[in-house]
Amino acid sequence: MPHSDDFLAKWEHIIGDVTKTDVPLECLKKVVIKLFGGRQKTINLRTLLKQGLALEEIEQLLNRTFAEHDREIRDVDFVVDVAAVAEIVQPETDKILGKL
Repeated sequence: MPHSDDFLAKWEHIIGDVTKTDVPLECLKKVVIKLFGGRQKTINLRTLLKQGLALEEIEQLLNRTFAEHDREIRDVDFVVDVAAVAEIVQPETDKILGKL
């Protein structure tokens, strides 16, 4: 279900304030692994899902990539799929707020 730009902007603001240390894969668009020497490796989770990979397979791919590049990794960026987070969280938020 498509969301308005205003709706997604509100969720962007909420998500921006959260420390992202343990993010479910279904809430990510991609993982950008920044390597020493200015190189980077981008794993696009949305594309992999569209190609038919299961979340478990994507997790294995990520773990293998992290292990292979362990000594080269300078930083890792998790690009959050705001629409996916909103789809998961908004119904629960509505339930809780509806009881107030």
